[in-house]
Amino acid sequence: MADVKKIATRESYGNALKEFADAYPDLVVLDADLAAATKTGIFQKAYPDRHIDCGIAECNMMGIAAGLATTGKIPFVSSFAMFASGRAYEQVRNSVGYPKLNVKIGATHAGISVGEDGATHQCCEDLALMRTIPGMVVMNPSDDVEAKAAVKAALDHEGPVYIRFGRLAVPVINDKPDYKFELGKGVVLREGKDITLFATGLEVSETLDAAEKLAKDGIDAKVVNIHTIKPLDEELVIASAKETGKVVTIEEHSVIGGLGSAVCDCLSANAPTKVLKIGVNDVYGESGPATELIKKYGLDSEGIYTKVKEFMGK
Repeated sequence: MADVKKIATRESYGNALKEFADAYPDLVVLDADLAAATKTGIFQKAYPDRHIDCGIAECNMMGIAAGLATTGKIPFVSSFAMFASGRAYEQVRNSVGYPKLNVKIGATHAGISVGEDGATHQCCEDLALMRTIPGMVVMNPSDDVEAKAAVKAALDHEGPVYIRFGRLAVPVINDKPDYKFELGKGVVLREGKDITLFATGLEVSETLDAAEKLAKDGIDAKVVNIHTIKPLDEELVIASAKETGKVVTIEEHSVIGGLGSAVCDCLSANAPTKVLKIGVNDVYGESGPATELIKKYGLDSEGIYTKVKEFMGK
């Protein structure tokens, strides 16, 4: 995909906030001394009176956002995923989730693709943490187009929302006239009859590449983009599993509690199906170039291809 346009979804996030600001005058943005990294600085430059730098105090920032939401504002709270979901978990749960406040969390720098920042910053548990909060919507867009659509969907949704954004530039795959984003609905990107590959976030483009490799070996893989982890598109998950008989989930997240767990929860109750979960296997990340880490952890197209082919042979 060397000739395909690439952009980091954190960049898309900053651009989207600025783009939608006039249409949503109640939109305010809070950041934890990371505006340059989270890209909320794009919004800050255009609308300085609607941006609040809360300093390195994420827990307090969530409380401020909760207070703003009670006055009718639509606060977008931004920090690295490790801090937005991890450090501030109690405040997200009790101050935002419990009262069902209209707070949106824009969490950047998620997953091992954070790269050189290492294990302490490579949050591979955020989707699991946020899924457990009652009423929390959890999204993980796959590219620039989808990231902007996710921000718009969050603005239009009444209630708490968590959106995961990445640091690494990823291919733009949804720049098509017929692309439609609907919160809670998966997108079939490739039809297939032998196996269904459910992917989310930056793994969607890698999974599409893997499907092309599988096709050359005679394996017809259906590829589904699950941009909304919660609520999950259970209807599509069940129908796809029944159609192909085998399922693989692919995510740049722990295999515990994320997309794989959500799909397995759904299928075990409605259509028991053999499932392979591809993700981070209950280990911490490590410091290194993002693309090399994705390859090392088997999350690149070649790694996905190899694991799926082995799974099909069993």
